[in-house]
Amino acid sequence: MKSVWKLKGMLFFFHSSMTILISYLPIYFQYLGLTGNEIGILLAVGPAAAIIAQPFWGFMSDRWKTVKRVLLLCLSSALAIGFIVFQIAEFILLIPIVYIFFSFMSPAGGLGDSLAQKVSIQRGVSFGSIRMWGSLGFASASLTGGYILSSIGIANIYYVYASFLLIALVFTYMAPDSEPSKKPVQLRKAVKLLKERQLVIFLMLILSISLTHRMNDSFIGLYIIELGGNESVIGLAWFIGVATEALVFALSVYWLRGYHPLTYIIIAASIYTARWLLMSLVPDATYLLFLQFMHGLAFGIFYLTGFQFASKLVPEELQSTGHLLFISVFFGISGVIGSVLGGAVIDQFDVRTLYTLMFGMALIGLVSSFVYRYFYLKREREEQAASGS
Repeated sequence: MKSVWKLKGMLFFFHSSMTILISYLPIYFQYLGLTGNEIGILLAVGPAAAIIAQPFWGFMSDRWKTVKRVLLLCLSSALAIGFIVFQIAEFILLIPIVYIFFSFMSPAGGLGDSLAQKVSIQRGVSFGSIRMWGSLGFASASLTGGYILSSIGIANIYYVYASFLLIALVFTYMAPDSEPSKKPVQLRKAVKLLKERQLVIFLMLILSISLTHRMNDSFIGLYIIELGGNESVIGLAWFIGVATEALVFALSVYWLRGYHPLTYIIIAASIYTARWLLMSLVPDATYLLFLQFMHGLAFGIFYLTGFQFASKLVPEELQSTGHLLFISVFFGISGVIGSVLGGAVIDQFDVRTLYTLMFGMALIGLVSSFVYRYFYLKREREEQAASGS
């Protein structure tokens, strides 16, 4: 059981390093003198890389029968390539190197969650009790990162990022690996996952809701500024949201088994829908802070139950592939579409209009989740009746 703490430490410091990238990479690019359009393109490169890299490394971990070693490979590569990223100032040169960088950095988060989920089952502990440490790392770094960088300067962002990632590497080296499946892993079976109707429809459902989540990730800072807030309000908003998320993960051992996973997805979709509606109506940034607890509720419930339900839809020997496929849709595809579509809406209208659009999109996702649950449970009952007879 002690080795689980090493896994928690890895998640804590990995997500701390991700916080530095998510929160301060745009500011670093601005420091380099890049235009807003160039920054937008570079920010879309990361999710674009994740779309291919996450399922690829998930499959390789299944193929090689180890999540830990693939995770070590991704983290060490991200550490090395990250150094090159922060030595380059030319936009054209940054595009390919940022793509390569996120081809290793993005899958590491999914691999960490996949390892945590597998170890939680093998050790008989709650997945949420392990995953919450990633959220705690994100929340802690969102508060401390700004103070550190304001003291040493944004030009030194790599050293803050690398410090967190290096500690994550040490914890990963000491952490336990998952017990491999004894079944052989073949590429054609992994490719066949994309033909599994139930899985594909579920991923489309996930996309319809996660798209609004990723839009908020990209543009909540701009919305706070538009509402009269400043950088400190942005940091506080992130902290409240992610701290609530950690609490939801921590308490999952009590609430997660109460209902069917698809019921929880409906609950999360309802919270997302209500959140975007309320955020589209707030008069100033202070009111928005009071709504940030809804982030933790919606994302915590949606991610945990979606992640575990995706595990049920893929064969045992392709668990990591399924996990990373789920995450590539949740963060990768949603991130690319959300950045492009959200930016276009803001250019034509304003950020408040974007949140009104997000309310409509989440409402469609909510209705879709009801429909999916109905037909899934109907098929489940029919299969049980058939097997019983």
